[in-house]
Amino acid sequence: MAQPLVILAGPTGVGKTALSLALAKAHHGEVISCDATQVYRGLDIGSAKLPLDQREGVPHHLIDVADPHESYSAARFAKEAQRAAQDIAKRGHLPILCGGTGLYIDAVLYEMNFGGAPSSRKVRDRLEDLAKEEGPLALHERLRQCDHIAASAIHPNNVRRVIRALEVFELTGQPFSSFSSPKTLNPLWTPFYYWLSMDRAALYERINQRVDQMMQEGLLREVEGLFTQGYHKELQSMQAIGYKELILYLEGTLSLEAAVDKIKQNTRNYAKRQITWFHRDEIARKLERERMTDEEMLFRIEDDMNISHA
Repeated sequence: MAQPLVILAGPTGVGKTALSLALAKAHHGEVISCDATQVYRGLDIGSAKLPLDQREGVPHHLIDVADPHESYSAARFAKEAQRAAQDIAKRGHLPILCGGTGLYIDAVLYEMNFGGAPSSRKVRDRLEDLAKEEGPLALHERLRQCDHIAASAIHPNNVRRVIRALEVFELTGQPFSSFSSPKTLNPLWTPFYYWLSMDRAALYERINQRVDQMMQEGLLREVEGLFTQGYHKELQSMQAIGYKELILYLEGTLSLEAAVDKIKQNTRNYAKRQITWFHRDEIARKLERERMTDEEMLFRIEDDMNISHA
């Protein structure tokens, strides 16, 4: 029998955490973080990781499950999140998937496969040579120019996947993302999927203020500590926004002011991509902050799930 699974998604800085805590406290919920940076130990301030003393007694899962030198894939997330959600449901509690990494959410919700796309060893070998010559970031930029959907879903350090997407585009002239099989919901779950939205200008201002707050809380010290431990910018973890820019400052490539401005710009751009991602999912229901308070959003979710208000 399919179990209920609540998904609270949306762009960075929109205020998902407060709603997840309210829902969890009202209905014996446990939160599964769906954030590609919060999985890493030591990446705390820049990932907006909620400190233990601010979790209000709500159990949180899939935070601090990988070291910064590790690669962490959507496939690994799906496996670990499914296990966590099933354990939560077995305890009679409500699993709440909360975060802004759309690919990770899809990996839990859907059974997706890429099929029917041609391949060529010759093309792949040439792209592999190109990756060695130009580096993963340059290769990923090539993908972004021809298939921005695939580029937003594939991490730059996942060179094998980037090469596969470029290979398909070169052979067919069609974006790799167009070869995705139709999304099939995972039969384990009855999803209640919501994404929070906010006026774009207000969101961008909130993001700018959030970055300033992170700097005041010691983001630069955090990145310095990781950098001195040997965690370099080519690592998947160090490609996270806030970390890669400050590493450039530590390397002398950017001034601190320019690095902070870059963090704000990259975060705003990321939020824009997140909005596009969630907007196009047909089962995701939009909750607008201009029209609803957190309490009204909570009531909406409870009504949809046919559970009584706390």
